[in-house]
Amino acid sequence: MPTTRNIDGLEVHSCLPTGKSSRPPLLFVHGAFAGGWMWTDTFMPFLAEAGYPCHALSLRGHGGSAGREQINSHSVADYVDDVAAVVDWLDEPPILIGHSMGGFIVQKYLERHSVPAVALLCSVPPQGLIAAQFHLLLSKPQLFLEINRIMDGEYTDTGTLREALFSGEVDEAMLAAWLQRMQPESHRALWDMSMFNLPSTYAMHRPPMLILGAENDVLVPAFLVQATGHTYGLPTHIFRNMGHAVTHEKEWPLVAATLRNWLDELRP
Repeated sequence: MPTTRNIDGLEVHSCLPTGKSSRPPLLFVHGAFAGGWMWTDTFMPFLAEAGYPCHALSLRGHGGSAGREQINSHSVADYVDDVAAVVDWLDEPPILIGHSMGGFIVQKYLERHSVPAVALLCSVPPQGLIAAQFHLLLSKPQLFLEINRIMDGEYTDTGTLREALFSGEVDEAMLAAWLQRMQPESHRALWDMSMFNLPSTYAMHRPPMLILGAENDVLVPAFLVQATGHTYGLPTHIFRNMGHAVTHEKEWPLVAATLRNWLDELRP
């Protein structure tokens, strides 16, 4: 069962293997509008059972971390500092796993830090959000408006959430729980990801990297995941019949197993 603690104002969820493990720790970084909770029911228990110590932070202003009242003042650089603080707390350098905005933060972290490996899941590409925003505006204008309402803290409904995050069959109880936990995102961080603080790919450390996406993702479309792969000269794996929330799609174990198999192959 995951446990939760506070590390210098940051909420950190942990799920550890039952026995002693020599495998490296994993640190999960969540996406926009979410928190560390998005990993605790699926990927963390799955990978802890495979022998990996798992930790997931809630970035400042998210989940149970401090700073919710100042959410719009938080920058991508602040979020990178949060990741660095939790990495420093761990006994050894972790493998970083970022979803959506979390993947963007992981890329920014690599500008100044090295880690054993990183995995990007439906990640904002190094070129930023602009292409994704225009694609959504042109293909699903009503959904684009609804997501902007969420950004401002206005209530949406499960139908909008289903359209934004999922492709396949969805458990209604899970969908309602996700909606209840969602929250506003920092306007400043979203602008940073759009144009003001894009990753410097020339400055980045280049550890082993896994790049995963979803065929029916309307927020970070598969062609942008492939663009990330092209930027780093790496292959991509696109999961068929899945949406943006690959951590909670009905077939999420396929994604988690792909990640586990890649992690296992990294071991000497």
